Amino acid sequence: MQLLEKLHFNEKGLIPAVIADATDGKALTLCYMNKDAVVKTIETGKIHVFRRSQNRLMLKGETSGHIQSVKRIYFDCEGNSLVFMVEQHVAACHAGYKSCYYREYIPQTNSIQVVEEKVFDPENVYK
Repeated sequence: MQLLEKLHFNEKGLIPAVIADATDGKALTLCYMNKDAVVKTIETGKIHVFRRSQNRLMLKGETSGHIQSVKRIYFDCEGNSLVFMVEQHVAACHAGYKSCYYREYIPQTNSIQVVEEKVFDPENVYK
C-alpha cells in the first residue's frame, strides 16, 4: 500500500490521527493507529483505531454504533501524522457530544465553557 510507505510510525508502532468532520472541518477526536488500523480503515472506509488502553485494534463506534465513514485522507509533510475527513454518524465523543473538543478555554477569564450540546446520553449507550 503506497500510503504505508510514506508514513513514519513511532517506536511503539503507532501514528497519531486527527479525525475531522468532512462537512465543516471541525476536529472530532484524536486517536492512534498502527499499520493494521490504517489498512483496515482504507479497506473498509470506516475508521479503525488502536486502543492503547486495551492493546487491540477496534472499529470506532463498535460499541455505540457511532461509526465514522472516511471521505478523504491526508498526511503531513514528514509522514508523522494523519488527518481523516469523515462523515460522523451521531457523535465521536464518549461523553455524549459530537466532538471530543466540546470545551473551550477562555484565557481572559481563566475559565472553561462547554460550547456544544450533548447529542446522546452516554449512560443509555455504554451500559
